[in-house]
Amino acid sequence: MMDWAEGEIRWIAVEMIGERYRRYRLPDAAAEAAMAGSLARYGQISPLAVCLREERPEVLDGFKRVGAVRLLSGISSLEARLVEVDEATAKAMILGLNGIGGRMKELEEAWVVQALVREDGLSQLQVAELLGRHKSWVCRRLALLERLSEECREDLRVGLLSPTMARQLTRLSVCCRRAEKAGRSGIHALQGLRPCCRRHGETLRPLRPGFRPQPVTGSPLPRRSHPCRRPTARTSATFGPPSEQVTSLRCWYGSRTRDSQILGLVLYPLS
Repeated sequence: MMDWAEGEIRWIAVEMIGERYRRYRLPDAAAEAAMAGSLARYGQISPLAVCLREERPEVLDGFKRVGAVRLLSGISSLEARLVEVDEATAKAMILGLNGIGGRMKELEEAWVVQALVREDGLSQLQVAELLGRHKSWVCRRLALLERLSEECREDLRVGLLSPTMARQLTRLSVCCRRAEKAGRSGIHALQGLRPCCRRHGETLRPLRPGFRPQPVTGSPLPRRSHPCRRPTARTSATFGPPSEQVTSLRCWYGSRTRDSQILGLVLYPLS
């Protein structure tokens, strides 16, 4: 493997291919079965992307192809293209290469982000620059693994918990921890949250400290007419008072019966 140049495509035996980065991908048996059928019918169309680790090629892109080949008995080798990258860039390439055909799941993105921050020692801002994302995106992915309980992470992995609900639970856990530090119970922490509003796209968000909604007392405010229906001072100065404007318009359009009917409906609010 020492004479393998970067970018060169070679045939390598399936048993020599390593999958140390497969821990950042969720298993998908149905997709591997479909890939096995495609390989049996058409063969390999695009090469794998691999990097060398301890003189062994490790897959960066093509996990389903490797898993599908191991289900077949007639294919013993695959084409692979070598890329020379360090550990952090290799994990970033997993997100970039595997997200071309379709977006990776948020839990898979969270695994890569956590590895870059906790294992490679990068800051969240450095991870955002490396992945071409905003730093808030990195923070949300990291929170999926570090602010959720083990049960919630398992439900998220198997699909019982949606990523949207998981993000709401991460915010809820922050509020509960703040309530515990302040000596309050979890019920008081829930009272400081706003409900989710689908109409305006708002999410659970803590209210400002000490906020208490006040009850509405007394009669409601009188309803005001629409501003477009009220004559402005400029209109009155140009065309006179509203009564004179109505009279002028009626004399102008009153020659036809149909115009009079329409004019009566339009000028009803002014008269």
